[in-house]
Amino acid sequence: MKGWTMIIITGGTGKLGSAIVDRLLDRVPAAEVGVSVRDPARAVGLAARGVRVRRGDFADPASLATAFEGAAQVLVVSTDETGPEAVIHHVAAIEAARSAGAKRVLYTSHQAAAAGSLFAPMADHAATERRLEGAPFTALRNGFYAATVPLLLGGALETGELAAPADGPVSWTAHADLAEAAAILLASDGRFEGPTPPLTAPVALDLEEVAALLTDLTGRPIRRVVMSDDAWAAGLTDHGVPAARAELLLGMFRAARRGEFAAVGPDLETLLGRPATSLRTVLAEALTH
Repeated sequence: MKGWTMIIITGGTGKLGSAIVDRLLDRVPAAEVGVSVRDPARAVGLAARGVRVRRGDFADPASLATAFEGAAQVLVVSTDETGPEAVIHHVAAIEAARSAGAKRVLYTSHQAAAAGSLFAPMADHAATERRLEGAPFTALRNGFYAATVPLLLGGALETGELAAPADGPVSWTAHADLAEAAAILLASDGRFEGPTPPLTAPVALDLEEVAALLTDLTGRPIRRVVMSDDAWAAGLTDHGVPAARAELLLGMFRAARRGEFAAVGPDLETLLGRPATSLRTVLAEALTH
């Protein structure tokens, strides 16, 4: 690894963060890798592998100063929060990383990051990216996580109907591929400056095509049924989902209908040096668990 010393990854025990750490350890010595986690007790396995583990909480900037000490690069893995609090926490991590002397800050953004997005998290990503400007940074414009698809199926496998609002093509992209890409970039001396090109699977699929994949994988007919936005949201609230959360989730479909998640490109596969994992493979694995 040229030039860099300590690489710190936030959320090192989360789904994406832990996968990034695993892939990074294939490329750099464990002594050059650290994680910032809210609960160090959950990272004892990483500590046993030689990774530096320190407590770091986006809501506690003093803890971040300690977690990021000595960092040459910090990868800020975006939180699951939405709205102003998410941006505040991301910015706290960015500022702490730069105060600690990090030469580069990386951030897990989204291919559709835009202030005017119909899906609220995309505006949060755009606001965070603006706060990265002014010093070396890389915003990973990740494709939409393919792991979202099983969460959208509802009772499709039992009823034979994939019922959801009207949608549009989405570049469903595997966590494992995005984790490997992040590890490659962390180990490659600032290969991208600023936002990356879209890091996506090579195709975008809508739910009609997802239903066809499920039909093929299960051997049972799965039919795509288009619901009204209101009916779908009412179904969520009837099952205890807060109305504000249901409205936020509807934004995903509205944004997809507008084509916000349709962009795809070759850059992820170029980084990986291999074909990206297909949604078919992701769904096949999900069906076995």
